[in-house]
Amino acid sequence: MPGNQSSQTNTPKASSEQNVAATIQKPVNAPAQPNDGPEPAKPSTVGGEPISAVTNSSLAAPTVAPPLNAADLAATVDRAKQQPSPNEYVIGEQDVLTITVWKERELSGSVVVRPDGKITLPLVDDIQVVGLTPAQLRAVLIEKLKPFVSIPQVTVAVTQINSRKVYLIGEVSKTGTFPINSSTTVLQILAQAGGLKDYAKRKDIYVMRNEQGKQVRYRFNYDEVIRGKNSQQNILLQPADTVIVP
Repeated sequence: MPGNQSSQTNTPKASSEQNVAATIQKPVNAPAQPNDGPEPAKPSTVGGEPISAVTNSSLAAPTVAPPLNAADLAATVDRAKQQPSPNEYVIGEQDVLTITVWKERELSGSVVVRPDGKITLPLVDDIQVVGLTPAQLRAVLIEKLKPFVSIPQVTVAVTQINSRKVYLIGEVSKTGTFPINSSTTVLQILAQAGGLKDYAKRKDIYVMRNEQGKQVRYRFNYDEVIRGKNSQQNILLQPADTVIVP
């Protein structure tokens, strides 16, 4: 009986040693079971939707302007031709133009712009030129000469400028007509006239200008301008302006 008790007592011990040995013999780099690895990363969401879906839905395709048709393109080109650059000279009344058509002496010559804003040339008769630049007038002449000249080559030159002038009246040393350029101001034209007289109303000077058939008055306070105040009153003069010094 004592021998049997000893045998039963040693059995659990052997089983425990076997378990320890099995644990030690297990390779360190044993392949992980399907459920042993880290959980796959969950896609980030915004408002319950994946970020990729939100991004794709929020990035709208760029808006592409519809192509211009032939009529729109022609209108765009015409507007560009009709709007001269501020640096281009605009033909005015009484200007003298020299028009040369290569190898066509009969069609070439000098003309004066009439008070109605037109000139007269052989074959093409009257042409409205006031308000055009020399380049624009050249393009017009080329089109009008095509029925008569196979490949017209035209040059337009302004040989005498008579239209860029303003009128000055009132209490100044010298009244009359004065030529201007593209940067002549009211103060400069008063200086060309020799300055104001003693009894001139220095604060009540004004410029009369015809705009779209209406007379517009621009105020000019001489005392303010020469002190550097309200310098916007010292406007650029335009052809046919009238400066009045009461």
